[in-house]
Amino acid sequence: MINKIIDGISVAINAEFGDDYEIYTESVEQGLNEPCFSILCLNPTNEQFLGRRYFRKNQFCIHYFPKGEEKNKEINEVRERLFECLELVTVDGDLCRGTNMSSETSDGVLSFFVNYDMFMYKMQEGTPTMESYDYSTDVKG
Repeated sequence: MINKIIDGISVAINAEFGDDYEIYTESVEQGLNEPCFSILCLNPTNEQFLGRRYFRKNQFCIHYFPKGEEKNKEINEVRERLFECLELVTVDGDLCRGTNMSSETSDGVLSFFVNYDMFMYKMQEGTPTMESYDYSTDVKG
């Protein structure tokens, strides 16, 4: 499910910012093409709620690496747009609301945090049913 949420975040960012911004979902050692985004899932949790229902907390961090000379101005503009475009993302055909949005800037890089929390239902594998069986007895008296 985490990869599907990352796909939904990528689609939402691409729809808002267009193809001029590279979106990375894997770590890149060298050669970032700025301006770009990097999407990471930080620390997902899975808590049993009721029966086979589980509540999953999925916190994501979207890093933005600016390109222009006025980095702080560019970061602030991107931050505002991320608040809007990541409020609702499509995950597996359903809308998922982003919560606990926050951001911080460090060393000229924007870190934007958002949670996509949801209930999950674990399907129980069907147990094979017994085949029919005929049995007859005689009682002697």
